[in-house]
Formats: sequence, C-alpha cells, structure tokens
Amino acid sequence: MVNNSRIFFGIFVFFAISLVIYLFKPFLLNIFIAALLAVATSNINVKFLELTKNRKTLSAALTTAVLFLLFIAPFIYAVIELTRQAAGFNMNNITNTIDYIKNYDFALPASIDFLEPKFKELIANIDIKAISTKIISNLANIGKLSAKFLTDMVIIVVFVFFSFVYGNELVSYLKEALPMQKEDTQFILSEVANVMSVVFFSIIANMILQGFLFAIITMIFGYNGFLTGIVFGFSSLIPVVGGLLAWGPISLYEFANGNTVGAITIALYTIIMISIVADTFLKPLIIKFINDRLVEIPTKINELLIFFAMIAGITTFGFWGIILGPAIVTFFLSTIKLYVLLKERSFV
Repeated sequence: MVNNSRIFFGIFVFFAISLVIYLFKPFLLNIFIAALLAVATSNINVKFLELTKNRKTLSAALTTAVLFLLFIAPFIYAVIELTRQAAGFNMNNITNTIDYIKNYDFALPASIDFLEPKFKELIANIDIKAISTKIISNLANIGKLSAKFLTDMVIIVVFVFFSFVYGNELVSYLKEALPMQKEDTQFILSEVANVMSVVFFSIIANMILQGFLFAIITMIFGYNGFLTGIVFGFSSLIPVVGGLLAWGPISLYEFANGNTVGAITIALYTIIMISIVADTFLKPLIIKFINDRLVEIPTKINELLIFFAMIAGITTFGFWGIILGPAIVTFFLSTIKLYVLLKERSFV
C-alpha cells in the first residue's frame, strides 16, 4: 500500500512539474540565465543586505541595478545605437572599401613573394554582390533581433530581481525537498556559485579593460569611443575571433580611405596592447585577484576548460552560452566530485 502511494505521488509530482515547465516553456532559458546571474552576483547582494540591515527588497533592487549598469545597459545602448546607424547606413561605403582592396596593388616582401599570385587570386574571388546582399539581409533583421533581445533582457532583469528576493527561501526548499543530504546539496550549489562568480566578474573586468583600451585608439581617429569600446568589449567574449570583429572592419575602412598609417596603427595597437598585453598577461592576474578577493571560497579554474565550455555554449545557446557553457560544465564536474565523496562514504 505504501509503495502504491509513493508511485502515485511520484506520478502526481511529475505531472505537476510537467505542467509548470509547459506553462513557462517560452521563458525557461531566460529564467535559467537569470538564476545563474543571481548566483554569480550573490556576494554583491550579501554586501547590500549588510548595508541595508537585511532589507531584502531594497538589497535586491540595488544588486539588480548594479548588474543592469555593468552588463545589460551597455549592451542595450550598443544594440540601439547600431540599429539607429544601420537605418541610415550607406552600402556604398562597404562596396567602395571592398573595391579598393580588390584593386589595390599588394606587393609582398621578397621572402614570401611566391604567395602573391595566390593572395591576389583570393582577393579577386571576393564576391561583392553576394557580400552586399548578405549584409543588407542582416541589416533588415537587426531591428527584429534587437526587439527580441530587449524583451529578453527585461524578462531576465525581472527574474533576477525576484531571484534575489526569494533566493534564500528557494535554496532552503531545495535542500529540504531533494533526496540528498543538505551538505551534499550545499556542496554542489557552492561549487557552481563560486565558479560562476569568478567567471562572471572576470568577464566583466576583461570587457571593461579591453573596451577601454580600444575606445582610446578609436577616439583618436574620430570614432564614437563609447560605442566602439562596448562593441569591442562584447566581441572579446567570442572565442578565437574575439575583438577582430570590431577592429578588423575599422582598420580596413581606414585603409580603403587612404589612411594606411591609421589602419596599421589601429591593427598593431589592438594586437599588441589588447590581444597580447591585456588578454595574455593581465587577464590571468584579474582572475587571480577575483578568485582571492571577491569570492567566499576560492576555486580552481581550468581556463582551457572554461574556454571550450564558452565555445560550446555559444554554439549551442548563442550569446548567452558565454554564461551557460561554464555553468553546465561546472555543474557536471561538481556532480562527479560529489559522486566520489559519496563513494568514499559508501553511500553509492
């Protein structure tokens, strides 16, 4: 009789959970992202709780505002500004730039001049019409994508706020409801929270540093430094190509307009100051500082693993894979660690 009751209750719970998942299906990804952002910035919320004498709503509002200003507001500004500029964009700028590059007489150094025919053939095969058509179609969709992105952002901000307000109650409920010992549940949550905090704050710090450095050089050449800095900062999150998506077109545009010195300066400055100095030497120091000072329990991060997790996350989930990828990998590794601990205790 007891077994029948348990089976019935299990089916009943499964049915209830399925209904809730179906109800919130359009928002599941946004809810998950909001939860991860709340976990990553929970230490900020703890500080605000201390400052506001445990006023949950006020602390949640302040933490959400900080998150919005650090990560979301700059992206929204960039999307709106790029959308506004795309509306009056002159395609002749691109076709003229490509034409100039195709017709430019490149003379390679003597040591590699054997590559010159292949290089010129590669340039000659550039299909301007196909590129222009592709760019026009992307510009036509940018408004639609921007509207969806802004809607998702609003939903995420709302869920982040409520995650801060009711987060402790939800964690306590999970500890009671899950068929695991409380310390085991806390182990997984702590592992994920620590890694997510280090990853998130490292991302923010790296974006700000690289965006600031790129804004300096672009402002010198008359560009909107605030916009180019934001674009470069978010582009730097994309593995492999990274900031090339930001500085490449600008450098080519300067080159096509006869400013060869400017094009080379932008390219060399970005490669040396940002890609080598900032990304290679300063980034590990930033991660170490955040790991030592800003998280409750320092965690060991395999940067190569995080790198591949971000690539896989972007491929699977798009932009938000930057956060989802490391979170999923961390959850998996935490589960493996917990399994080993339980096995040692003869629980499994």
